[in-house]
Amino acid sequence: MKLRIPATSANLGPGFDSLGLALKLYNYVTIKPYVTHCVSIKGEGSKNSKLKVNNIFVNIFNEIYKELNGVCDNFRFEFENHIPFSRGLGSSSAVIVGAIASAYCVSGVKVSKQSVLDRALCYENHPDNIAPAVYGGFTTSLVEDNRVFSLKKELPKTIQAIVVIPNRPMSTSHSRTQIPKRFLLEDLVYNSSRVGVLSGAFFSENWEMLRVSSSDRVHQDRRMKKLKELFRVRDIALENGALMSTLSGSGSTFFNLVYSKDANRIFSVLNKEFSKYRVEILDFDNSGYYILES
Repeated sequence: MKLRIPATSANLGPGFDSLGLALKLYNYVTIKPYVTHCVSIKGEGSKNSKLKVNNIFVNIFNEIYKELNGVCDNFRFEFENHIPFSRGLGSSSAVIVGAIASAYCVSGVKVSKQSVLDRALCYENHPDNIAPAVYGGFTTSLVEDNRVFSLKKELPKTIQAIVVIPNRPMSTSHSRTQIPKRFLLEDLVYNSSRVGVLSGAFFSENWEMLRVSSSDRVHQDRRMKKLKELFRVRDIALENGALMSTLSGSGSTFFNLVYSKDANRIFSVLNKEFSKYRVEILDFDNSGYYILES
C-alpha cells in the first residue's frame, strides 16, 4: 500500500494546542510484504542511519499490526519524506497518523478517520497537529475522555501559505520549557477571545479578521527569542500584506497566510530578505492522510 500524509501548521497564534491546518507538503510511505524487515528513506532523514534501526513509524505500525493480527510479519518500508524534521510543520504527527492508518490498511481492517485520530492521542497528547493530519483543512479541536472532538473547514484556493523555514531546528520539548506555568487572567482572556474570533474568521472566510485575531500572549514571543530573526519575518510579512503571520507549531518555521493574488509578491520580498532560509508558497490540503494504493 502507499500512503500520503500532509504537513501541518499548529497553534496559529493564540490557539495553543487546539488549532491547526494542513498544507500540501507531503510525506509518502510505501509498504510491501518482504522476506525480512527493511527500511528505505529518501529525502528528509535519509542521512540519519539511526532512523533505519529505530524508526518511530515502524514501531507504531508493528505495535498496532500485532494487536490486529496477533503476529509480526516482515515488510519493506519505503519513505519519501518532504516534511522537514523539528521545524514546526508536524513531521511527528505525520509519522503517528501515517503509521496508525497504514497498520489498519495493511491488516485489511476498515477504520474511520475518527478512530485513527483518537488512537493518535496515545502517542501525541494534544490534537492541534494530528487533527489536520487526519482530516485536512483548518481544524479546531478539543480532547474529552480520551477522544478528540474536531470541527473542520475546507480552505479555498483564494488563499495560500508562505512558509519561511530556517536552517535551524527547534525542539518542541525544549520550546515548551520557555512557557511559564502561570499566566495573568488578562492574558488568558486576550488569547481565548482571539481563538474564538480566529476560528470564526476561518469558518466564515472573513480573512480580514485574521490579523487582529492571530496575536498571542502565551507562547509565541517566548519561543521566538531562541531565533530572534523570526520577529523580522513576522514584521516584514505583515508590512507587505500577509493576512496573518504566526510561529508554526513550536517553530522554527514561520507560517504566513496570504491572498493567492499577493502570494508571489510577498514570497519575493521574504525570499530576498531571508535568502539563507527556505521560503515556499504552499496550497492548503483539504483531504488529510490519503491512501493512494492498497
